[in-house]
Amino acid sequence: MDVVDIADAAGGGTPAPGVPSLLRSINQRSVLELIRRHGPLSRAQVARVSGLSKPTVSQVLSQLTRADLVRQVGRSRGAKGPSALLYELNARAGWVVGIDVGRRWLRAAVADLSGEVLARRDERARVRSAATLVAQVGEAARTVARQAGLRWNQVTQATVGSPGVFDPEQGLVAMAPNLPGWGRHGLVEALREELGITVTFENDVNLAALGEQARGLGQGVRDFVYLWVGTGVGLGLVLNGQLYRGSRGAAGEIAYLPIGPADPHDPAVRRRGLYEETAAGASIVRLAKEAGMGPPLNAERVFAAARRGVPAATAAVRAEAANLALGIAAVAAVVDPELVILGGGVGRSGDLLVPALEEELRRLSPFHPRVAVSTLGDDAVLLGAVATALGAARRRLFARSRQVKESIG
Repeated sequence: MDVVDIADAAGGGTPAPGVPSLLRSINQRSVLELIRRHGPLSRAQVARVSGLSKPTVSQVLSQLTRADLVRQVGRSRGAKGPSALLYELNARAGWVVGIDVGRRWLRAAVADLSGEVLARRDERARVRSAATLVAQVGEAARTVARQAGLRWNQVTQATVGSPGVFDPEQGLVAMAPNLPGWGRHGLVEALREELGITVTFENDVNLAALGEQARGLGQGVRDFVYLWVGTGVGLGLVLNGQLYRGSRGAAGEIAYLPIGPADPHDPAVRRRGLYEETAAGASIVRLAKEAGMGPPLNAERVFAAARRGVPAATAAVRAEAANLALGIAAVAAVVDPELVILGGGVGRSGDLLVPALEEELRRLSPFHPRVAVSTLGDDAVLLGAVATALGAARRRLFARSRQVKESIG
């Protein structure tokens, strides 16, 4: 993340209303991340690496110390001149829980403020009803907290990721047909009541993109997309270093692109999405059948057969790669990403898909973003949930420290 010195940004004049507060927030997050990655650091070291002035660094470190997010850990040794105070992240100032709710699996993890995962749990999702799944979310979250040696009231923040589009005005998750009852009114409030702490909600593919930004191939990449291909298809967009959600949170819902051989006006196709019908995991099976493969078939078997060189399976994989290239060509022409990260169940076989996909992309479009297979695998959503919860927890701790300061002053 870029850092901006308030004095520099002001250009020697008076900043616009709200600018100092925004810049302080940016600088606080940036310095905190710098200390998390490279600490313990002195004030001079933070200033040198960040490019901020020493007065600005002193101010930010003072704010972070009051918020209990960083702490002093002695003085530097060995260098010429007087020793300097060293600062490190106070990882135990708070804890967060990330939760990944999927059609097949529910995953939960608890982490400290450094982002270190202290405990996690993976279990089959109980998707009989929304009420059953909500109860399972609460049970899994409290279990990982206990495994980390925490009381539940010590957890600062939770983030829940699931398929669908979160509508904050109506308090529901729309467009999640793979989770029965998940789109009903009152679901978000039910989850908040079950967990009993501050909760944020996010689309699972968006979280996977944020997981890649925090821990995976998206680190240091300003413009990239995460293409999820599994039981469904979806896209997470990180543009100019920030997650892009769109005006109603539906950015990246590429399942509904009108790309594919079926009639996009068919109500059944519209409900699931034509591009999802064309490119998701089930399409691999359909393509393999059309190429002459016999049962039993699923996507894993088709990819396994392609690795053995079975002609029908190889043809199916090439056809799937061509379908994915169509979607990427459409996205590349609109947002021009530097990188496309391929993930999800089908994405795990990206080593088979990427060569044919890139070949087809070169034939389709003048825009050729780099395509790579996620290194995070099934953990991308969970790590993104943890990263999102960490960001929210740090903001709450900043706000809490300001309230304390105001009450004292």
